[in-house]
Amino acid sequence: MALSRLALRTVASVSASAVVLAGLMAPGVGAQSSFGSSDLFNYGSTAPEGPSEPKNIIYMVGDGMGFNHVAATNLYETGQTKYQVEGEADAEALEELPGEAVQVYEDFDLVGMTTYQHGGSYDPVQAWNDHNYVNTGSITDSAAAGTAMATGAKTTNGAIGLDHEGNAVENTSERALAVDKAAGVVSSVPFSHATPAAWAAHNENRNDYQGIATEMLNSDLDVIMGAGHPLYDDSNNLRDTPRYQYISETDFNAVSNGDTDFTYVEDNADFEALANGDVEDDAQYFGLAQVASTLQQGRDGFSTAPYSVPQNDVVDLATMSEGALNVLGQDEDGFHLMIEGGAIDWTGHANDISRNIEEQQDFNNAVDAVVAWVEQNSSWDETLLIVTADHETGYLSGQDELPNWKALTGEVGEVPAHGWYSGNHTNQVVPFFFKGAGSEDIKASIVGADPVRGGFIDNVTIANLTFGKWWTKD
Repeated sequence: MALSRLALRTVASVSASAVVLAGLMAPGVGAQSSFGSSDLFNYGSTAPEGPSEPKNIIYMVGDGMGFNHVAATNLYETGQTKYQVEGEADAEALEELPGEAVQVYEDFDLVGMTTYQHGGSYDPVQAWNDHNYVNTGSITDSAAAGTAMATGAKTTNGAIGLDHEGNAVENTSERALAVDKAAGVVSSVPFSHATPAAWAAHNENRNDYQGIATEMLNSDLDVIMGAGHPLYDDSNNLRDTPRYQYISETDFNAVSNGDTDFTYVEDNADFEALANGDVEDDAQYFGLAQVASTLQQGRDGFSTAPYSVPQNDVVDLATMSEGALNVLGQDEDGFHLMIEGGAIDWTGHANDISRNIEEQQDFNNAVDAVVAWVEQNSSWDETLLIVTADHETGYLSGQDELPNWKALTGEVGEVPAHGWYSGNHTNQVVPFFFKGAGSEDIKASIVGADPVRGGFIDNVTIANLTFGKWWTKD
């Protein structure tokens, strides 16, 4: 079991070189307070010290998933209060409440991650001195955040795979392919939406779904899976009239009729077959779940506790993830896979706690499936697994007495007493859990310290490590 953050503050000081690195500020990061070296780290006890260079990278993105999104689900499931913050708006006085890990990834190493778009910043002291600070400034959207995470280049909102001057930049899927590895993207929302697109396309307009889909279908990706089926609505019902929002009619007909290099999958049984290991050698797979925009979030009806997933009669994120891993895992040189729990963000925009818990549970189940796959088919010595977010959505917190913070509260099996303080994204630091090969390089990449969340990296860190150290071109 991972140590609590408060306990970790008492461990021995880290090496002098790490402290120096921790004091370096990324471009645009706001002022730091002075903290002791142990305040910079929040590492679990289970991640081994493996090789610096990961053979495989699995990047799991809970879109919109802040610390409190994890906490609300944990509170509902077990009553744990980990990550909760309570007290006056004072960076020096606030601390996280103690609590035990609930999800498997909470026993990984943990740092924070900043998310702002190009030209923005994050001031860790102001973030806790002023309750409204994270609702202001250059808050990222998923396009800019995904691009930064995938390419190492900060950009402006709305841009996919382009830097802030409009130049196309390489993403880590493309780097994987360039060094003879496999690559793929999986999402619980449309496959051509901003986050999967950031690892697969280059477009000045994130809303050009059809153009993005065309580029993805013409790419060398080995796996593309997600929602966005033109023939079905969000409740898995056939439409009277197709709606070609996320893929053009021409592209849909081509891929579904077998006129592309992709093997087309849409039936639940076919997704399950891939998850069970029934994959063709060297085949590319395009999986389109029989649902319009989300695997479950957009369905008709109401959500009532107790929650269980899936709630819609379509493939879930865990099954898609297992299938993708079985396809990519055939490559002896390794692979890169981005898996997105995209509708956590959609529930945050809607300020819908019930479906937020459902989406968080679906994402957590996918992480469990990925961990099991790694331990059965690979190892932590060769695979890096990241569980994080592109930004926080909805400003989920307790029933705060502004400008101060109150913890989420509630009993097991009950929707937590909570508040939403935004209908949009925020500039909060988000959790960044990691385990496996390359972990020591991530620990050495701390760029600042948050008075509550501890040490943080920036959202360009992993791409820059991938390009500059792990998967360099000959």
